Amino acid sequence: MDKEELEVELPSGTTVTGLWERLVSDESRLEPFGAALQFAVNHDFVGKETELQPDDEVAFLPPVSGG
Repeated sequence: MDKEELEVELPSGTTVTGLWERLVSDESRLEPFGAALQFAVNHDFVGKETELQPDDEVAFLPPVSGG
């Protein structure tokens, strides 16, 4: 899954966590990254239990460092 963007059909009531679990089930090599991710929906940071709505844009953001 080397894509910048992916469109996924989800059942009503799916949370950010549910989407992540779905992606990991499709591509197990993503699993190690889950513990350190931040989440954004429609450009706003959200918690992992945020319920998704149709046409939401979800971003999984890895930790970064810099100086």
